[in-house]
Amino acid sequence: MDPLIITAALTGAEATREQQPNLPVTPEELIEAAVACREAGAAMVHLHVRTEDGTPSSDPELFRQAVRGIRARTDLIVQVSTGGAVGMSEDERLGGLLANPDMASLTPGSVNFGSEVFLNPPDLVRRFAARMKALGVVPEIEIFDHGMIPSALALQAEGLVPTPGLFDLVLGVPGGAPANFETALLLMRQLPSGATCTIAAVGRHQLPLNAFAILTGAHVRTGLEDNIYYRAGRKAASNAELVARVARIAQELERPLASPEEARTILRLASS
Repeated sequence: MDPLIITAALTGAEATREQQPNLPVTPEELIEAAVACREAGAAMVHLHVRTEDGTPSSDPELFRQAVRGIRARTDLIVQVSTGGAVGMSEDERLGGLLANPDMASLTPGSVNFGSEVFLNPPDLVRRFAARMKALGVVPEIEIFDHGMIPSALALQAEGLVPTPGLFDLVLGVPGGAPANFETALLLMRQLPSGATCTIAAVGRHQLPLNAFAILTGAHVRTGLEDNIYYRAGRKAASNAELVARVARIAQELERPLASPEEARTILRLASS
């Protein structure tokens, strides 16, 4: 197996400070969270940004502040979200690309998202992929449901995204693919040969799917974007606490952690 890449998804667009008091909101808080996650074993951060009152945002300047600060203090790979928050415009969702990240998420289809719909019609996805390609930003393809994999393969056939590709299986979103081992295996078997796979799971499913990913050779996404609890009845103290738990499990299972530079090699990214 390759060394384990841990991605820390720091804040997302759904959880609130009322639900999770330790959620980082401002660029300064995101930078401090990223530094702590690097020390705990993360090789990459997945970034959303918010205004000071916690409202989800895609303000390019907020992304620039966070990306600059993270790069000034760590060697982490920086991946921005182009999902933003449900209801954001196309231009808003592309705001993070203006911060010159290493990577960006790309969702190749629409999916029910709780009581809302995360819209990604084919023409929009192609425009997003073309924009990333023009800027030299490597896409990580986010798979929320089964049908998104054929859509991603079509983008590869068109030359819009690299092959064999970087895939993140996001499991357990209400309306998307369920978070269980059977679904994860089914999706992994549909990925192109040689593709890199990360597994993210929502809420109480995060920990068992973290362990599953470590054992099966996939990589791990953890963090407060996907899960605000450390265990039932106890909220996580920080993103770094969740990262440190993954690192301990990997150590017990004798799978080494990838440094950011090793992760760049595995993900076929340019060196920092």
